[in-house]
Formats: sequence, C-alpha cells, structure tokens
Amino acid sequence: MIAIGGVVVGVSALIIIIGVMNGLQRDLRDKILVGSPDLRVLTYGDDLKMDGWRKALPRIRAFPGVVEAAPFVQTEGGMNARHTYAGGVSVVGILPDSPTIPQVTSIRRHAIDGDFTFMTHDHRPRGAVVGNLLASRFAVQVGDTINLISAAGIQQNALTGGFIPRVYTFEVTGIFETGMYEYDNTYVYIDLDVAREFAGLGDAVTGIEVKTANRTIAPAVGKAIADTLDFPYRSVDWQEQNSSLFHALKLEKMAMGLILLLIVIVAAFNIVSTLTMVVTDKTREIGILKAMGMPAGGIRNVFFVQGLVIGAVGTGLGLVLGLAGCLALGRYHLIRLDPKVYFMDHLPVALQPLDVVSIVVASMVIAALATIYPAVQAARMYPVDAIRSE
Repeated sequence: MIAIGGVVVGVSALIIIIGVMNGLQRDLRDKILVGSPDLRVLTYGDDLKMDGWRKALPRIRAFPGVVEAAPFVQTEGGMNARHTYAGGVSVVGILPDSPTIPQVTSIRRHAIDGDFTFMTHDHRPRGAVVGNLLASRFAVQVGDTINLISAAGIQQNALTGGFIPRVYTFEVTGIFETGMYEYDNTYVYIDLDVAREFAGLGDAVTGIEVKTANRTIAPAVGKAIADTLDFPYRSVDWQEQNSSLFHALKLEKMAMGLILLLIVIVAAFNIVSTLTMVVTDKTREIGILKAMGMPAGGIRNVFFVQGLVIGAVGTGLGLVLGLAGCLALGRYHLIRLDPKVYFMDHLPVALQPLDVVSIVVASMVIAALATIYPAVQAARMYPVDAIRSE
C-alpha cells in the first residue's frame, strides 16, 4: 500500500502540474493572438513596406487553409493628450469594423467602450482606439482628443537647426482590454488609410494579416504562400512572432515534468525496497517451490507481476486522482489569482491526451524496471540454501 501510494502521488501530481502548464501556455497564447494574427505576409527590403498588396491579397485569400486576409500597417510614434507628458506607442492601422470586413484577429471583440469603426462625432475616420492601460496612463476616455506624433516626413527647421515632427490629432472613439500588458499599455489602433499617411507609406502597407483554418497549419500555409509568391514576399507565423516566449514556456513545461517525474522514480525505489523485503521474507517458500521443480523464470515472473500490479494500481489511481483534480481546478476555479497581477482570475488547466498517455507509459515502464533487481535475486536462489535460511 505504501509503494502504491507513492506511485499515486507521483502520477497525480505530474498530471495536474502538466495540465496547469498547458493551461497557462494556452491562455497566454490566446491573449497574444488577440492582436497578432496566425500568419503575417511581409516583404524583404530596407523600407519594410508592401507596394503590390492589392494584387497579392486575392491570391493569398485563395490559398488552401486561408480563412481570411486583410492589409495592415504597423509603426511607432509618440503620443500626448492635453498635457506636456508624452510617451511612445505602437500605432496599428486596420480596416474599420463593419459586417463586410474580414475578422483576421479578435481584437475588435475586446472593445470595452466605443468600437473599432474609427468614426468621430463629426463622421470623419479620424478615430483612435487605445488600450485601457494606455488610456489610464494618459487620463483619456472616449470622446477626448489625443495627438500622435509621426517620425515620417520630419522636416528640419532652418532657423533653429532642430526638427519639426508631424502631429496628427485623433479623437478617442474606443478603448479595448485584452489582458495582455503589451497591447493594453502601448497599442493604438487607427483607420488603415490614415495609418498609411501617418507612416508615410503612400499607397503601400506594412503587410497582410492572415487567419488560417487551424493555428497548427499556419507554418505550412505560410511556407506555401512564400514559395508561390516568391521574392520579395516572406511569411512569419504566430510561433515565429513570439518564438522566445513560447520556447521559454516549452522549456519550463519540460523542466517541471522532469522534476515531478523524480517523484515517480522515488516511488519506484519504494517498489524495489518492498519487493526486496518480500524476497527476504519469502526465502524459505522460494526454496520449497524451486525444490518442487518450479523453474527460475517462474519465480522471477511472480515478483515481476507483483511489481507490475503495484505500478498498474498506483498509476490507475493516480490517473483518476489527477484527472479529477484537473477537472475540479478547471470547472470550479479552486485556485484564485489576482487579475491585476496575472491578467487571469484563476489557474487555468488544459489536458492534452498525448501528455496523459506519456505519463502513464513512463510510470509503467519505471515500475517494470524497478522489479528487475528483486525478481532476479529471487530467481538466483539455490533451493537448499533458501530452505536452510531459517
């Protein structure tokens, strides 16, 4: 029972922790992909702009696996609002929200005040939608006026020798909240046509955002698009856009899995010690069985099966306990978190069948390996020595 308990604790803890790691990774991925598409089609070059996007857009939409595609503009700028304080922001130009506009990302559904139509009170497309943290930082709300400062087209002042920036005035027509600090604190969305003027791109755009039927096929779809359109087009999928973050999460998950696997290995030593004590306790019985003609393989199989039963029962109970724990954590939100710190109100859980199968197989293999030493020791006993042991 003690040996079984050790396996139960190890397997259940491993399943729950891996489920939590998967949940955190999924939650973070979903928050990142609120404003970041499955795939971006860009171009090579020093100016980082796409001139032939009007011809490339219908070709991209026709690719297998592509659900939606739309042009976008992304640049940097400065921002101030009714006071001297100014800060850097990321300015993104997208198509205004309407029933006919393709929804490549879900950012438009995260508006908590106003909308993404970019229409001001005087019916001009000079609206700006800002993140809630950015709005708090600049003390603005829907209806207020902000200034965006562009580095494109800066002119030098002949009198002072300084530079005169280009300043664009916008009305805040919406505020969004994604739960992702980078978006909420630095992003400003404006109309695509206005963004092209703001970035000094003329009729060009930064690139084309693509939504695929499934995120897992985004790398393959991106490669097919880049190969077909050829130079100077290239593609960057959602994993490449955030490669360092997802690699860190994957490494952390692997490290946690290996650390918790040590619990199962410790439980395996319990199996070894338990079976070794059984061999010592049953030495006389082993001698009698061998004297009656039972082969060494039969003796070895007895202890091997006993170890497998311990491993199987422990793994089965651990599997049930782990799945129940994951279900309880996910459904009843047993572990609460501060959303102001973690941008989530509970600990998320997401189980992947492959992870569960890997844990079960690893536990059974470790339990089987743990039986080898005591089983071999029992099979090597000589009948006479075993009978005389007491």
